[in-house]
Amino acid sequence: MGRSVWEFFKTLIIAFVLAQLIMVSVAQAFQVEQYSMEPTLLPRDRVLVDKFFYRLRQPRHGDVIVLRYPLNTQRNYIKRIIGLPGDVLQIKDGKLYVNDRQMSEPYINGPPQGNYGPFTVPEDSVFVLGDNRNNSEDSRAFGPLKKEFIVGQALLIYWPIPHARILMPSH
Repeated sequence: MGRSVWEFFKTLIIAFVLAQLIMVSVAQAFQVEQYSMEPTLLPRDRVLVDKFFYRLRQPRHGDVIVLRYPLNTQRNYIKRIIGLPGDVLQIKDGKLYVNDRQMSEPYINGPPQGNYGPFTVPEDSVFVLGDNRNNSEDSRAFGPLKKEFIVGQALLIYWPIPHARILMPSH
């Protein structure tokens, strides 16, 4: 009996270590805490984030990401990538323009109030906005996001079950 208990605990320890390695380097669950990504994500939605993918490819327009808040890196935010390095962004009369092209944004919660830009996204950075444009602290407030602050790409909502779905880029 002593040997089977030891085997059980050994298996449990190995499983725990493997789970920790996966959470640190491959994927991690996050809970949405704010309304800034409404209607795409709601408070208490839980998302699975791929922390490995951006090691293989660059972020793209429309990716929903988890980021370390640049003004307090202990906090995580979730936003949508709107601008990539070299892009010129402007919000004018409630419409988003990327490189002088008006973007279709069916996912936003009403047009943004006020104007912004034009602004050129610097190298090694992205520009992020919340889908709830009028209730989001995003790159308009804290500036372009250095890529080193990106935790990973949000792939899917897994909880609550009625909200479960894959999050696809929207650009």
